[in-house]
Amino acid sequence: MDLAVAEAEDLVFEREDGIGRITFNRPQARNALTFGMYERLAAICEEASSDHSIKVLVLRGAGEKAFASGTDINQFREFRTPQDALDYENRIDRVLTTLEQCRVPTIAAINGFCTGGGAGIAAACDLRIGTKSARIGFPIARTLGNCLSMSNVSRLTALIGAARVKDLIFTARLVDATEAASVGLLSEIVEDGAALDKRADEVARLVASHAPLTLNATKQAVARLQKRLTREEGEDLILMCYTSQDFREGLDAFLNKRAPQWRGQ
Repeated sequence: MDLAVAEAEDLVFEREDGIGRITFNRPQARNALTFGMYERLAAICEEASSDHSIKVLVLRGAGEKAFASGTDINQFREFRTPQDALDYENRIDRVLTTLEQCRVPTIAAINGFCTGGGAGIAAACDLRIGTKSARIGFPIARTLGNCLSMSNVSRLTALIGAARVKDLIFTARLVDATEAASVGLLSEIVEDGAALDKRADEVARLVASHAPLTLNATKQAVARLQKRLTREEGEDLILMCYTSQDFREGLDAFLNKRAPQWRGQ
């Protein structure tokens, strides 16, 4: 299959009446993202920023199990050098920044698991609506032993605060919908997937009907208030984790469905 066709099938983009709908379409893999899916997401956000017929973007996951469960672990198998780790985090930062800075409002419609890179995508959206079954978190301390980039930590800290970021990462737990709403990871909770689709559409149509310059000015004003450290300022942390024996151990353990044996090396 042609790579571009595969990417289009894995991440579907549709538009109607000013609403762009992005669907992570790998339900068999809990909508884990390939590098091609990340790039397609960035390209769609760039298109929405320049195409004034698009008023709002809604992001969702196919199926009932997940919004997106993060980066497909198989993508890490090709890592051979320290530069691979830096290039990976650079890609994620670039994509999430493109999403965050998109001209139009963005709405994450979250059903089921929203973890790792998927949770990063949701955090970069303007609004997040979730079902009662939504589970959100960054369980990297018990899975791969990698880390978030400095800019991702900055973004998450601006959203929920430093203490809660530490709590999420240190405990590696997934918060339920009620707790997610209480800390700002969700703006609204609905009953189930059907209610989520309906409510996300209602909010999208409401937002699309409002003054686009007001919405864009508000997005930019909030961004200017939140000082962000760059990925480069945390490259030493990325290299410490991704080039470690622990990361290789975490990757092997994950792929072989066993508990990792951490050594701190």
